[in-house]
Amino acid sequence: MGMLEAGGLEVVSDDVRVADHSNPRGYYEYERVKRLDKDTDTSWLEGARGKAIKIISFLLKHLPESNTYCVIFMHRDMDELLASQRQMLQALGEPSSPAADERLALAYRAHLNAVHDLLSSRPCFDVLGLSYGDIIGRSSDQAERINQFLGGGLDVSKMAAVVDPALYRNRR
Repeated sequence: MGMLEAGGLEVVSDDVRVADHSNPRGYYEYERVKRLDKDTDTSWLEGARGKAIKIISFLLKHLPESNTYCVIFMHRDMDELLASQRQMLQALGEPSSPAADERLALAYRAHLNAVHDLLSSRPCFDVLGLSYGDIIGRSSDQAERINQFLGGGLDVSKMAAVVDPALYRNRR
């Protein structure tokens, strides 16, 4: 989201969830998104046309097909994702275990399969898959891919410059 914002795309965010140790640059969340599965009024999406809005994969199925969505789907290595989750749980004082990691990994893989099926089966979704590691390691190339996917016009050099490899803390 920071890359999109730096590139000149307006971001829909309400700053309710503030930056913290786990995510020092902020979360770029919008509270109405969190109610997509409960609230049938999605008219607010009209105001997000042409803007970037963060929607977690679980909620994509609740987007109405009356719109067209350019989805940038960020993939992350499973071991890195689990390490990140462990750190966040430890910071909250909650336990984790190898068995809990394995359950989470199985559930997340199943979820990703379902999301990919959804994205490929609904014509309202145009999808660009990106790797978090590639964003960190090849930010200029990936910024150009994003720019092309979104139709051009973004400042690719500013997008690449905002990537901070120091925030890639849970490497494989």
